[in-house]
Amino acid sequence: MTPFMMPDLGPVLPEIVMTIMALLILMAELFIHRKETIAFLSIVTVAGVTYTLIGSIGTTFNGMFISDGYSLFFKLIFMLNVILTVLISVKYIAIEKVNFGEYYSLILFSTLGMMIMASAGDLIVLYLGLELMALSTYILAGFIRYDIRSNEAAMKYFLLGAFASAFLLYGTAMIYGLTGTTDIKAISTYIVQNGLSNNPVLTLSMILFAVAFSFKIAAVPFHMWAPDAYQGAPTSITAFMSVGPKAAGFAVLGRVFMIGFGSIRVEWAAVLIPIAILTMGVGNIVALSQTNIKRMLAYSSIAHAGYMLLGIISGTGDGMASVLNYMLIYAFMNMGAFAVIIMLRSEGFKGDNISDFEGLSKTHPLASALMLVFMFSLTGIPPTAGFMAKFYLFMSAINAGYTWLVIIAVIFSAISAYFYLRVVMYMYMKEPKETVQLTTSPGLGLALAITVIAVIFIGILPSSIVTLARAAIAGF
Repeated sequence: MTPFMMPDLGPVLPEIVMTIMALLILMAELFIHRKETIAFLSIVTVAGVTYTLIGSIGTTFNGMFISDGYSLFFKLIFMLNVILTVLISVKYIAIEKVNFGEYYSLILFSTLGMMIMASAGDLIVLYLGLELMALSTYILAGFIRYDIRSNEAAMKYFLLGAFASAFLLYGTAMIYGLTGTTDIKAISTYIVQNGLSNNPVLTLSMILFAVAFSFKIAAVPFHMWAPDAYQGAPTSITAFMSVGPKAAGFAVLGRVFMIGFGSIRVEWAAVLIPIAILTMGVGNIVALSQTNIKRMLAYSSIAHAGYMLLGIISGTGDGMASVLNYMLIYAFMNMGAFAVIIMLRSEGFKGDNISDFEGLSKTHPLASALMLVFMFSLTGIPPTAGFMAKFYLFMSAINAGYTWLVIIAVIFSAISAYFYLRVVMYMYMKEPKETVQLTTSPGLGLALAITVIAVIFIGILPSSIVTLARAAIAGF
């Protein structure tokens, strides 16, 4: 009889800490009545988890869980996402009258799911992480229980998320039937050793995975849940959803396609290219007609997913590093934009229509200047970080031989300038219809300071982040 060997828990220590703390915070809500304390405990949890990430490199559970530079980079994005979400949430959820303690534990549980996804070396582990992330986010999307739009957002997100999960499970079942394993590296080895590159079952399985992941990153034509979910969800959760689940989607897309399906790169590139073009096109063109700024940023988020797909399509380490770089920069500029939108939310004033920004520079010059920086960065205007993100991404695609695809991306990027700069025009070139009372708090101020400094600093000195992304991808 073989003696029981305890698996090495070092690589999975951050996830264990996150699980324990999320459960403790969930129970603490029974005793702690000041929800700001729970918010503070959430940030302490993130700090503790980030500290445990440092020495967690390695694999465990027979390669089912991988902690490497690639997963650590994504986990840092997830930690940043939690910190910024908590900072912008404290005052906002009090105004919305949904100041419940489980809000913070759900954010932590969702992030735990993302962390598991980023480290998944096996398709079953990937699915477990994805479901934990998704179930928590469905609840958060419908957190404003008395608001019919919030209920609608949660329902649409849930139904289409369940649909995407079915695609993923069907694809997993097919690849398991074909190769006899769900281990991502073992799948790659089996395909190469048995010459299955032209197998129609393998191709169909790859297409099912592409569809499932496209739902998660809100790529066209699987984006239909995003605009309604983003508009109806609490604004702080819209910000959270626009960064975390998207980053997790790209983390698994990179690992499954670049490693598991690495030998059929030509086939999956042929599937992803039309998805990328459609995503950039629909995202940028439909955003032109939006009057609600959250809905506009939803279509903007769809367009940015299209840009990031170029890094995956290029199929190179440089392309993957540029996706990591882009995702981190996107987190800063998108979170900053949503933080400004939250500033406009006050008792009796929603502040999520583009017309609500009319004349903001006359009444609140600092708030309008911050929004100007984030809009410029999302457009890709130098010297902001958004320009550097697009530059490295497009260069990686050009180096991989996709110059024509980059030309299409640049054209759509130029179209995007209209709807981003329209917000700037409303702020600086129109007279205010009414004086908007800004909602401010120390947390919101700190979140805005972090995001605007990062957007400007990375735009001027991008090399440190680029070097970090390339180091993260080195052993991938």
